[in-house]
Parts: sequence; structure tokens; C-alpha cells
Amino acid sequence: MIRKIAAVFLLSVLLATALWGSPAGAADRQTVIRLLYVNDFHGFAEPYRPFGSLKPEGGVAYLAHQVKLLRQERPSLFLAAGDMIQGDNWANLFQGASVIELMNAMKFDAMVVGNHEFDFGQEVLKKRIAEAHFPVLGANVTGFPPLKPYVLKNVGGIRIAIIGVITPETAETTHPRNVTGLTFLPAENTVRRFLPKLKPRVDLVLVLSHLGYPADRRLAESVPGIDVIVGGHSHTKLTQPVKVNETLIVQAFEHGRALGVLDLTLKDGHLTAYSGYLKEIEPIEGQADPEILKIVQKYAAKMEAELKAPVGEAAVELDGAQVRTRETNLGNLVADVVREKAGAEVAIINGGSIRASISRGIITRKDIYKALPHRDYIVAFRLNGAGIRAALEHGISELPGAAGKFPQVSGLSFTYDIKAPPGRRVQKIFLDGRELDNHKEYIVATNDFLAAGGDGFRMFSEALKPGAAAEAGGVGQSQGLVYRDPGTPVSDAVIAFIQRKKVIAPGVEGRITALP
Repeated sequence: MIRKIAAVFLLSVLLATALWGSPAGAADRQTVIRLLYVNDFHGFAEPYRPFGSLKPEGGVAYLAHQVKLLRQERPSLFLAAGDMIQGDNWANLFQGASVIELMNAMKFDAMVVGNHEFDFGQEVLKKRIAEAHFPVLGANVTGFPPLKPYVLKNVGGIRIAIIGVITPETAETTHPRNVTGLTFLPAENTVRRFLPKLKPRVDLVLVLSHLGYPADRRLAESVPGIDVIVGGHSHTKLTQPVKVNETLIVQAFEHGRALGVLDLTLKDGHLTAYSGYLKEIEPIEGQADPEILKIVQKYAAKMEAELKAPVGEAAVELDGAQVRTRETNLGNLVADVVREKAGAEVAIINGGSIRASISRGIITRKDIYKALPHRDYIVAFRLNGAGIRAALEHGISELPGAAGKFPQVSGLSFTYDIKAPPGRRVQKIFLDGRELDNHKEYIVATNDFLAAGGDGFRMFSEALKPGAAAEAGGVGQSQGLVYRDPGTPVSDAVIAFIQRKKVIAPGVEGRITALP
């Protein structure tokens, strides 16, 4: 009897040790686990045809089907690297609640918050996190308790620590009112602080990152001890894992158009081999998960009822895909509407405010809200020529990279030299055929996101400070506000413009020209 009790006790100890009680490396057999991951979904639940593509891509019900198949093959984690709940009308009309219901049904294991998760404001984000059946991470965010810094998972006997980090640029890439009271700490320092605490307790350290691929590389270079970085934010299509020092970096493009798959082989608690790829998602008949398809269709029906009304017609395809690197006809259209509505001489908007292209033919409200998903409104103010030049310099400073702050303009044209250093690239600026006068004041229109200093346009927020006065040569100084209409989002102003015109055919006019 004593021997039997002792045997049962020993078996209990061994089982507990196998789960969490043993030191890292106790797994004395070869184990293969699988990471499945998506990033920058932006609510694109339905298949769609990207600009320049001849066939529809994506469709989260089809992605869910692939997830289910791949999970059956080996122990898996399913992760989201941020920017999930905002973007497409399917998400925006329900402030992301539709996406959280979807993610719960798909049984996500963890998500890192993205900068666009804050776009509906902190109170809405708290509600979405409370609804989630999975942890939402953000180790480098202070002042927002619903975010957890990390989570521990056991997958097939392999113990994994998942640390979530978000880009510190969030303070600039969402409206400042959405992040009041929050601090976004440097990601490298944050990960370095948590590693000594977590490393002895686990077999793998994984960083779930919404930093962008270049920042992920810097993190891997400067902070040893990270096994895998699952990234997002830059919408990078990494078809194979990239190894930087001893860290694997992966990222799965955007909008649910690809599912990331990374298989990790561990022996004695150490990573010994890996293989990974992107599974491209297409709407193939018979390959949709029925439960997920039902959720997609439920919200799509609600959305269509509101958005199916036509507003006009496009005689040409409207390019919203290249707005972060060059002048486009859709960028010109939106900037023209902003300038006209405000009665301004110049309009400067951020290319990142335009999120999708519009096909040639009938335009519906749905098309406009997909292209302009933010509820930004129009603001105009007085700004001298030096301030305008500074704004354009700032907007093109990250070229050839595709930054959301790239300017789309109306009422002016300018040339730039990409070979020149940032801050000295803009060459000639013309308004109505005359060269810009640095000392003269102009009425400049933009959206309230940029007017509040979003995307780093501090010359605009400085212009709107109480008591600001014109000073000859003073960059960004002005006599303040001229126009403000918080009741009319830019998207609704564009709809009204198209309804009035009935048929539109904007073109690329040489407003932004790169010198050879």
C-alpha cells in the first residue's frame, strides 16, 4: 500500500514538473510546435481585389479554414501582431466589436495592441479588450491597465513567454486625444527589462511586435535572448523567416491576404531547427470555415444596409495604393475637396489617411468609407511659407520608405531631390504659378489629425496654439484658426463633392515631382 501511494505521488510530481515546475530545458525529447500569425488585418473580413490585381484575395473565413487544418497537424499558437480592429467598414461601423467576435471564434491565443487600436479612443478600446477571450499585450505602454505586458503559454510541453510591444510612434500616428495620459516607452529597453525575469522560466521567448520590420531588426540586433519576433505595423511580406543574430523575424503582409506559418523544432528545451512560409489566402469555393463565414455575413449584411447607396461614378480607377510614396489621383481628389470645403489656398493631407483604392464605375458610400475610414474633419489656419516648406520637408523625409505622413497636396506643386538629406530635399514650391514666399501667410487646410500634430506635423499644432502670432521667417507661426467643422468628416465631404459632380475623373497633374 505504501509503495502504491509513493508511486502515485511520484507520478504527480513528474506530471507537474513536465508542465511548469522544471527548469528550462527539461524537455528531453524532440518536439515540433507551430506558430500561426497574422498582422495588420484592419478589419478586411471579406475578400477584395487589391489595386492592380485581377482577382480577389483574402477573406477571413478562408483564412480560418487554413488555420483549422494547420492546427490539426501539431501543437500550435495563433497570434495577432496588431492593427486588427480598425480600417475596413466591416470593422469601423461597429468600432471593432465585429473583429473581436471573429477573433474569439477563431480562438486566437494572444494579440499585441497596434497603433490603430487606439483610433476609436481609450474607452472603446477598453470595451474591446474586455470582450476578448485572449490577452491583449502592450509591455511598453504605461497608463493603460487593460494591457498585459506578457503572457506565458505551454504548447506541446514547450513553455513560451510572449512579450508584446508597440511602436512608440503611436503617440503621433493616432489622434493625440486618443492617447492622452499614456506613455509609449522604447521597445528595446522594455524587452531588455523583462528578459531576465522570464528567460529562466521558459524554453522560448517570443516578442509579439507592432514596431515594423526595420525596428524588429534593430531589436534583434541590440537585445540578445529573443528567439522569435512575430511582427506587424510595416505590412511587410516576409515569405521566409529572417534570422538576425540568433533571432527569427516573421511577418505576414496585410489584410488577411496571407497566413504566417513557422514550425520550430526543440530538443532538450533548445531551438534546433525551423522552417516557415506564408500561406496566401484566396476565396476558393468549399474552403470557407462555416462558423466564421456566418459571422462575416452577419456584419456584412448590417454594413451593406447602410452603405450600398451610390453617390456617383468614377470614370477612372482611383489609386489609393501608392499614396505613401507619390502623387496619386485619389490623393489629389481628397486634397482638392479639403481645400475647397475650407476655402483655403493650400491643402496638405497625409497619404496614410487614404487606406484603399476605388474601382472604376459606380461609387458607393462603402467605397468612400473604405478609402477614408478615419472620422477626421477639416481644419484650416494661417501659416507662413516657411511653415508650408517645413511641412512638405517633414512629409517626404522618410522616402523612399512608404510613410503615412507623405503629403498629398492641393493648390501648390513642388519638386524634391531624394538624393539630398532629409530636411533639405524640397527644391521649388509654386502656388498659382508663383514661387512660395517664406514670409507671406497663406490659408492652409488639413485634417484635424495633422492639425493636432499627428504624424509629427508639429508645425501645424504650433500654428494653432492660442496667442500664436506671425513672425517673419518663423517656421509654423500664424494668426491661428480660420475654419473648423467637426461635424463633417473628410469622407462625408468627399461624398458630397462626388454627388454634386456625378462623374469624376481626377488625374495626376505633376503636383509632386521627383527630380532626376
